[in-house]
Amino acid sequence: MGFDKVLWTATDAAVNSAGAQLRLEYVSRDGEQGYPGTLSVDATYTLADDDSLRLECTATTDRPTVVNLTQHSYFNLNGGSDVLGHVLQIHAQRYTPTDEQQIPTGELRAVAGSPFDFRQPMTIGAQIGATDEQLRIANGYDHNWVTDKSPDDLAVVASLYEPISGRRLQVLSDQPGLQFYSGNSLNGKLSRPDGRWYGFRSGLCLEPQHFPDSPNRPEFPSVVLRPGAVYECTIIHRFTAE
Repeated sequence: MGFDKVLWTATDAAVNSAGAQLRLEYVSRDGEQGYPGTLSVDATYTLADDDSLRLECTATTDRPTVVNLTQHSYFNLNGGSDVLGHVLQIHAQRYTPTDEQQIPTGELRAVAGSPFDFRQPMTIGAQIGATDEQLRIANGYDHNWVTDKSPDDLAVVASLYEPISGRRLQVLSDQPGLQFYSGNSLNGKLSRPDGRWYGFRSGLCLEPQHFPDSPNRPEFPSVVLRPGAVYECTIIHRFTAE
């Protein structure tokens, strides 16, 4: 049961110079879901005047534990039946391939010459059907990219454009990785507000994060949080339109 399924406490809601803000808190008790330590998490959402939604997370613990938080929002910039015509750019030269259980192998593989090369803008559908072992395992894209930016810098890690609507989305993050998921498990069983259904690849996710399986991969950036330290994560979704 992830943090998206627990009840958070709203501690503050205000409009200030930064924008409209909502602050949420959650305390995960020692042993919850098998994790050691009491983890106190603060998540502040800010809707700013520049049409951006900013999420700032902090967390502290009383015992060494692991923390890797992100935002798992689905996007479809024109509300159509799929996202294959969306144009995506990811600022990353490498990604983390997985085994058959979709657990990273530990390799940091170059994207050059593969369907995972989004360094230049490319439609999601351009190579999603290519003969590639990694695409077969995930039935599409569901992988972590190693972002090019300097550690801890808040920078643009991905850009998304939908040519029919003219809408654009920039994703900014201070995290070392970005999970791109092309909605391969959406199967028409989740209803939309308009009464229709979310079908196969009808939405995508761009999730800034640390690398999956980092607790078992000492060569990956650490996700260990210790008492006295503060976990910090910032994610910004910035929207524009032509």
